[in-house]
Amino acid sequence: MLRDELNAALKEAMRAKEMLRVTTIRMILAAFKDRDIAARTDGPDGGVGEAELVTVMQKLIKQRRDSVEAYEKGGRPELADKEKAEIAVIEGFMPRQMDEADAKAAIAAAIAELGASGMKDMGKVMALLRERHGGVMDFGKASPWVKAALG
Repeated sequence: MLRDELNAALKEAMRAKEMLRVTTIRMILAAFKDRDIAARTDGPDGGVGEAELVTVMQKLIKQRRDSVEAYEKGGRPELADKEKAEIAVIEGFMPRQMDEADAKAAIAAAIAELGASGMKDMGKVMALLRERHGGVMDFGKASPWVKAALG
C-alpha cells in the first residue's frame, strides 16, 4: 500500500515538475529497494512489511535531521533548508504517530499482558511494542515511559 502510494505520488510529482518531491520520493523508493535486497539474504520468508518500510522512512528522517544540524553548525543554511524540505516530503507519507496517551495505554496493556514486574522485563515489553506498534510509536519517547511504568 505504501509503495503504491509513493509510486502514484512520484508520477504526479513528475507531471507537476516538482523536482525536489521527485528526487525525495525516488530516494525513499531506493531505500525500500535496498531493504528488500537485504531481506533476501534473511531467507525465503524475509519479506518486508509495511511496519518495516515505515522504520526505513523514520531512519531517513533521522539522517536528514542530523544533516540539518550539521549544516546549520557549518553555516550552510541553504543546504539545511533543502534537508528540511526533504523531511517534510517524507513525513507526508508517514502514518499518523501515536500520541502520548495512546502510547502509554499500549505500554500498560503490554505490561499487563506479559505480567512484567520489573526492569528485567523491559526487553520483552519493548519487543512486544515493536511487534504491534512498529510503524506508529516513537520508541525514543516510549523507552522512558516503559522504564517509568516498570520502575
